[in-house]
Amino acid sequence: MKSILEQLSSITTVVADTGDLDAIKKFQPRDATTNPSLILAAAKNPDYVKLIDQALESSRKSLPNGFSENDLIEEAIDQVSVFFGKEILNLISGRVSTEVDARLSFDTEATVRKGRKLINHYKSFGIDKERILIKIASTWEGIKAAEILEKEGIKCNLTLLFNFCQAVTCANAKITLISPFVGRILDWYKAKTGKDNFSANEDPGVISVTKIYNYFKEKGFKTEVMGASFRNIDEIKALAGCDLLTIAPKFLDQLSIEEGDLIKKLDKNTHTKSSIDYKFDEKDFRLSMLDDQMASEKLSEGITGFSKAIEDLEELLLKRFSEINNQELISAK
Repeated sequence: MKSILEQLSSITTVVADTGDLDAIKKFQPRDATTNPSLILAAAKNPDYVKLIDQALESSRKSLPNGFSENDLIEEAIDQVSVFFGKEILNLISGRVSTEVDARLSFDTEATVRKGRKLINHYKSFGIDKERILIKIASTWEGIKAAEILEKEGIKCNLTLLFNFCQAVTCANAKITLISPFVGRILDWYKAKTGKDNFSANEDPGVISVTKIYNYFKEKGFKTEVMGASFRNIDEIKALAGCDLLTIAPKFLDQLSIEEGDLIKKLDKNTHTKSSIDYKFDEKDFRLSMLDDQMASEKLSEGITGFSKAIEDLEELLLKRFSEINNQELISAK
């Protein structure tokens, strides 16, 4: 009998949610996603020090004489993300998502510049932009930036997405892919209600993604829906049939050894028709987010968390740069 993972892979594109190259080798997903927290975790692995050193060396060479440490670290953040992405692409046949600095989440122009820069870094390695998804937070400014990039042929993945309004705004902007978060929505409801156990059918994160998926298929949107941020494998199984699901290695492990029949829960050919066409201008978008306490809080928390991970990664890179400099000084003596 086929495992649950094998069955899932036959109806949904399974994506590895990790920066761990060994895990990607093991599961051989088509696509992979990263974020600052995952890159930070991978960067702390002694096995990947070589990648960090390569990113620092490349950054140093790309900067003009007289650069400051701040200049170097800012450049190195981009380079280390691309170096990890490049290594991941050597292991998969599809796409990798590389995230824009979360601290730019409310700056459309800076996000556009950063997206273009990341694509150019990949291009310098001979990697086609079709294999890259620029990952951007689903703020109004982030969605507008992604809309600009998409018109330039740069595909985007809109992350930290918690409600229907964010999703529809992305689809109307013709974004390639969205990553609605399942587990973080569940976290919020558990904290607010005091209820510890939600069945898959009543899981608010599952319900949110199901609503988004069905509406997109009803309306013929081309934007792909990729469920993300899972807390248990029941959530994953409840979204079987979704366009894509990005799954952490620990859950991929569980799914690979579990047997039984997997029921396809989402199907683009079986949905009810809706006469309502939702569209949100900036005012409507901001009011909708304010009205949705969960989405507002989780978006803020996500941006704050990813920004902190970037700052921690900057500290790690700066420390490693100092170690390399000291080694060079010792060698020079």
